[in-house]
Amino acid sequence: MTKFEHVMRAAAIGAVALILAAPPATPQGTQLAAMPPAPPTQGVDKKTHHLILQVNSNEPAMMNLALNNATNVEQHYKNLGEKVEIEVVTFGPGLHMLRDDTSPVKDRIKAIADKSRSISFKACGNTQDNMHKAEHKDIPLVAEATVVKSGVVRVMELQEQGWTYVRP
Repeated sequence: MTKFEHVMRAAAIGAVALILAAPPATPQGTQLAAMPPAPPTQGVDKKTHHLILQVNSNEPAMMNLALNNATNVEQHYKNLGEKVEIEVVTFGPGLHMLRDDTSPVKDRIKAIADKSRSISFKACGNTQDNMHKAEHKDIPLVAEATVVKSGVVRVMELQEQGWTYVRP
């Protein structure tokens, strides 16, 4: 191949590369449609996030972990300007978390409930009844607790509604 042929071949390859890299031509007199602007985020209802934290252990470390998870998740979504609902559901030995006479975390629960409306505490009524029968006395709960018939059923029903389940 002569030097001239090499130059012509290189020019042809370059021309093909330019054609392939160029945007498609539009017919004369037409315009490309502009992308619509992103919808505004202020004033638009954002999804509410839902979290279930299960506590079924009478271990203070597990109870504190659940409370840490609840407050961390709440703060995360607060920082994003988004809503969150969190239910701490206790049953079995975990009911001690919400027992006024045995809870090692009742002061933290009160402080969290005083500060936040996003975090609620549910106590299993079945467990409370069984503890009443076993201990032959009333089982007092912290003021922040709400009794549900069954803690396990409450977890199931919330999951069926799309809530996210976490066991710390």
